[in-house]
Amino acid sequence: MKSKIAQYIKLSTEPVAVIKTDACPQGALQFKEGTWGCVIALLNEAAKGKTAALSEKTTGCPGGKAGVGFKPFEPGTIEYFLSVGGKGSKEGEFYKESPDLALSYIEQLPEISPKEYLVLKPVSRITKNDDVQSVVFLVNADQLSGLVTLANYDQAEQDSVRIKFGAGCAQSLLYTMADSELDNNICMIGLTDPSARKCIDKDILSFSIPYRRYLEMERKADDSFLSKKTWQLIAKRI
Repeated sequence: MKSKIAQYIKLSTEPVAVIKTDACPQGALQFKEGTWGCVIALLNEAAKGKTAALSEKTTGCPGGKAGVGFKPFEPGTIEYFLSVGGKGSKEGEFYKESPDLALSYIEQLPEISPKEYLVLKPVSRITKNDDVQSVVFLVNADQLSGLVTLANYDQAEQDSVRIKFGAGCAQSLLYTMADSELDNNICMIGLTDPSARKCIDKDILSFSIPYRRYLEMERKADDSFLSKKTWQLIAKRI
């Protein structure tokens, strides 16, 4: 499947399909069991054309486990790590003012129904048997403007795109997978998490779309502003 949207916004990487499966694709990139690795690093590799796979066993980062829906956070230390520190071996990140606010964030994370693996691969490699949950674009500011506008193109409401606080993996993967399970049309801007930004280029954010909604947006792209003069002028500088 080739993405019309990606062509219109002149995406230099590929949109990434987020797929639940109980079978790991042969040759997929994975972290080794017992090692730490950031989920966003694998998302970035998938956007470059590779296939990557995550499982609870190979996702060594507790935030990554929670951020892709394998296992929720266990309160006790994490709320201090996200805020002021003082418990455990790591300094606090100070992303939340207090442990109570950090705990509130943890408790509000959505739960999904995971399978053994979460596979990230280019949309162009989707097969009819893939259980696709969402599609993630890694974009610059101009490309983001196009996606935000297209997401609201056929909607009566004006908040079809949202930003939520969270780890980079929760922002780009978990929130939209949860919306996909609920048949929601909400798209999510992500990768505002400073910790995740270490794994991507400085001008890149993520834009995640529930798969059903992605297919609708693909169908409507030709008739939208993306084929008109204003966007064509912007596209020349991308």
